[in-house]
Amino acid sequence: MPLLDGLDRSLRWLRQRQKKRQYQVAKAAGITKSMLSAYETGKNDPTLKTLEKILAALGCDLVDLHNAVEIVNGRTATAQRFGVAPRPGHGPRPPGTHPAADRQLPEEIDLALSEMLDGCHRLLRQVLAAIVPPP
Repeated sequence: MPLLDGLDRSLRWLRQRQKKRQYQVAKAAGITKSMLSAYETGKNDPTLKTLEKILAALGCDLVDLHNAVEIVNGRTATAQRFGVAPRPGHGPRPPGTHPAADRQLPEEIDLALSEMLDGCHRLLRQVLAAIVPPP
C-alpha cells in the first residue's frame, strides 16, 4: 500500500473538520481553488512544498496528516472513535500474517493510548507556539 494512500480524502477530511471552504484554504495556501479540488479528488498529487502550504493553511502538520490518512483508511482506534468504517481490504490482518497480529491491545487500552497521544500532540503544539515566533 502506498505511504499516502488516501491523501486526497485526508486533505478533504482535515479541511471539513475545521468547517473551512476550499476557497478559504486555497487562498491561505497561495494556490487556486481548482488546484485544491484536484488534490482532494485525487486527480493530481501536490508537491511536497504545496502540501506543506496546504497543511499550514489548515494549521496542521505531518502528524495530523498521518492521523487523517489512518482515519480515512479506517486503520486505527481513532477512526472508530470518529465513526469511520474500514474500507474493503483495509480491515484487520489475518491471524499469523504479522508477528504482532495476534497480540492486539484491548480496545479500552488502545483508545486510552490514542487519547493520551492526542493530548501530548496538543501540548507539544502549545509549547512550540510559545517558543517559536510565528513567521
